[in-house]
Amino acid sequence: MSLRVARAGIGDDGAVVDEWIAAAKTELGIDLDVDTRVLLDLARDAAHGVARPAAPLTTFLVGYAAGRAGGGPEAVRAAAEKAAALAGRWAEQAAADAARTGDPDGGAAGTAGAPE
Repeated sequence: MSLRVARAGIGDDGAVVDEWIAAAKTELGIDLDVDTRVLLDLARDAAHGVARPAAPLTTFLVGYAAGRAGGGPEAVRAAAEKAAALAGRWAEQAAADAARTGDPDGGAAGTAGAPE
């Protein structure tokens, strides 16, 4: 599939993402099936609960942590669950800070939601 065709199909039922993941795994020499929904949910939680740039960085860190833990789908799931819990705590802290200060951003830029 060409890049132009793939981009045109974005928004379709996930087929483009599935094709991209398959191609990326082949290119990187990875033979691992993981629950992509878990990783996409984590990316969403990091983007909305922390900051948008946290999404790809968090998923990278989860992959790295899973690799250090021996790899495999269960290691990915365990690392993703830890990171999702952290993103949830950051979002809760940001909401509490916003309620306390009246600042919808929860405080100074770059620290919103950071646990104290």
